[in-house]
Amino acid sequence: MQLVVQVKLLPTPDQGSSLEATLRACNAAASEVAVVARNTGVYRNYHLRKHVYQAIKTDHGLGAQAAQHVIKKVCDAYKSLKANIRAGNLGKPGSKRRRNAESNPISFRWNAAQPYDARMLSWQHDARTVSIWTVHGRFKGVAFTGSPDQVKAVATLPVGESDLVRRDGRWFLYATVEVREPELIDPDGFLGVDLGIANIAYDSDGTRHAGTRLNGYRRRQARLRRRLQATDTKSARRLLVRRRKKEARHAANVNHTIAKTIVTEAVRTGRGIAVEDLTGIRDRVRLRKPERVTLSSWSFHQLGSFLAYKARRAGIPLVEVDPRYTSQTCHRCGHRDKRNRPDQETFACRSCGVVAHADHNAALNIAQRGVEGWGAVNRPHAA
Repeated sequence: MQLVVQVKLLPTPDQGSSLEATLRACNAAASEVAVVARNTGVYRNYHLRKHVYQAIKTDHGLGAQAAQHVIKKVCDAYKSLKANIRAGNLGKPGSKRRRNAESNPISFRWNAAQPYDARMLSWQHDARTVSIWTVHGRFKGVAFTGSPDQVKAVATLPVGESDLVRRDGRWFLYATVEVREPELIDPDGFLGVDLGIANIAYDSDGTRHAGTRLNGYRRRQARLRRRLQATDTKSARRLLVRRRKKEARHAANVNHTIAKTIVTEAVRTGRGIAVEDLTGIRDRVRLRKPERVTLSSWSFHQLGSFLAYKARRAGIPLVEVDPRYTSQTCHRCGHRDKRNRPDQETFACRSCGVVAHADHNAALNIAQRGVEGWGAVNRPHAA
């Protein structure tokens, strides 16, 4: 399996200026290629190369590999755009946003990530430096740093394509590394995980990962943003720019911690992990206006992706189950009734009388569906 490892570059001022010029040249070329692709209706890499390859090399001073990566980047961007349009992520047919996406060429920010391959980037792990291509020539001895795990990963694992990224005035390389994937275990049951807003995750063992602190943190950040936007001074705008990704980084760290805890427990007990398939939940759920912000900021997809790759690295099966009625169905007797859930936290079965936390009851149902789904696929003839 492939993982992305982030390392921080420590260029000198001259090296930093050349890296910036490189990103500007590559993304200006990408925007021009996107216009040609839109005007000609050619979006396949090989065919588009015939229209633009020589021109962007000459006009923007790009090397052969950089020019090919620019063209591929444009083709990939249009492929993603087409997929988003097909999935309805840019609105219904005829909507203003969708019309703009379908008619206007894609444009690239000057600091959009630029891919590098082994011909353009090489690693000197002993010196902890890289040799990297720029429009001003190849720079050797550009220092990099990272956590011990990150540095070890790029030094010991096969490194594929890397992306050069400038973020908040700092330089990074996002390196793709190949990790050997262990065989999946034959699970002894499943650990069900109910994902939510009040509780970010609640598993079938009764472990709760409350969302109170994270939701409170998000509300404080929203209030601070409103105050800074209302102030609208130069220093307030500068502070807004500095803080713009702080909330996202904090939420990602919380999700990493929760996912690691869940996978560790599954490994310890030899079980698989069962989660709800929440695809399209934002389109299905109808909420009052004050609750829409909370749902929009709910990063359940990110937590699910963290669970998926951490489980794969550990050899733990992860299955997605149908989420319908998990919160209304009794895990003990199977009775389903809307009235079984009188409020957000409480589950009280009107048939057998069992009382439990609503999310714990849902997690137990998810665990049972995980067992049934796994058995149906992997042991179809078991007695």
